[in-house]
Amino acid sequence: MLRASSKLLARRRHLRGEVPDTGEGIRARAGGTRLAAIDGLRLVAAVAVAAYHYLGTTTPHFWGEHELSDFAPALHDISRYGWLGVEAFFIISGFVICMSCWGRTPAQFVVSRVSRLFPAYWCAVLLVIALVLTARFSHLEAATPIDLRTILGNLTMAPGPLGLSLIDGVAWTLWVEARFYLLIAVMLFVGLTYRRMIAFCGAWLTLAIIARELHSPVLDEFVISQYAGLFITGTALYLMHRFGQNLVLWLLAGFAWCFELTVLHDRVAGHAAKPAEGGALSWAVCAAVLTLFLVVLALAGCGPVARIRWRWLVTAGALTYPFYLVHQSIGIPVAKGLLKVVPALGPLPSIAIALVFSLLLSAAIYRTVDGPIGRMVRRHLTRGMSPRDRTLATTAPHKTEQNAAVAQLTAPGGPPTEPATEPDARSVGSNA
Repeated sequence: MLRASSKLLARRRHLRGEVPDTGEGIRARAGGTRLAAIDGLRLVAAVAVAAYHYLGTTTPHFWGEHELSDFAPALHDISRYGWLGVEAFFIISGFVICMSCWGRTPAQFVVSRVSRLFPAYWCAVLLVIALVLTARFSHLEAATPIDLRTILGNLTMAPGPLGLSLIDGVAWTLWVEARFYLLIAVMLFVGLTYRRMIAFCGAWLTLAIIARELHSPVLDEFVISQYAGLFITGTALYLMHRFGQNLVLWLLAGFAWCFELTVLHDRVAGHAAKPAEGGALSWAVCAAVLTLFLVVLALAGCGPVARIRWRWLVTAGALTYPFYLVHQSIGIPVAKGLLKVVPALGPLPSIAIALVFSLLLSAAIYRTVDGPIGRMVRRHLTRGMSPRDRTLATTAPHKTEQNAAVAQLTAPGGPPTEPATEPDARSVGSNA
């Protein structure tokens, strides 16, 4: 009775903001409903990246004799900032991955990530290879380099670290995500709690600052200093969603965001162009756009926007990943092919058709690959994480009985009242 009263008192003090919810003895506030608004934000980020690749690029004569600044000057100027959609994805990832891994085992988390990412990615890579080979057989120009070594390296999802060209141009972001997943997996082995997660984020941010100060490529490879602030801020927002808002979490998010906007300068400079091609981008505009996205995400996770339950947003969120994979490496060649075959069509109609084609292809990948094949991969990985010992089936009966007897006598608490059975392999990762 006293214990129940103390828990109730602690819960009330937490809700009033007097003490933080540690997640240790106090029930988390995370509900089972899906945050559809965050799916909508995924769609916004994907559209921004696609706009950058189609309309915001500063590559001269990207669409042949047509210059983007000539046939769509306003769209071009706005779309030049579309690369910020990648940063937006990383903020969302900090929120969503922390939400998906909470309460899971490391094995469940690994199974969930591999079965979610690899089937659609492998499908996209194979589709690009088929497109390039078709172009070669048709004596058409194919910009993507294809050889056996490049193909094998790209199937690992880490062609960049292996010194290979990317078959799917957006895959570099997946390697960034993979390193974030590795850090989360380490935390799962340690044990995920509110206080440990805050300590982890604080240590990560400190190491990111040190990596920038030392200009250490080795340390930077582990702490991902360019994007650490994005992941940490997203994680802090999820902790607010799950445990409630408090000064500790706001300070963590604030410090991480100040750090991220500071190092954002490097990304802005990397997207600068020659004055004749548009010139430099405004850091202030980039910081403002990214901060606005952060505010909307905070409202979607902890504010009134979280009440949105539009089903079409969930569907859009499901299509975002395959669309992200195919819109550049497949959609742009389709648009350029249309311009070459039907020049009277013009750039904007060709781009529109290519985007619709990419969206339909994304739906097909989701229906045929991401869904059924993803579930099959998850099922087999789950079993592989806890395989049955086949040697038990070939052990001599008398040896098996002898081992069982010894195990009963030496087990803590004496012999069991009934034979112990090995857990079903399907139980590992069943909630992944």
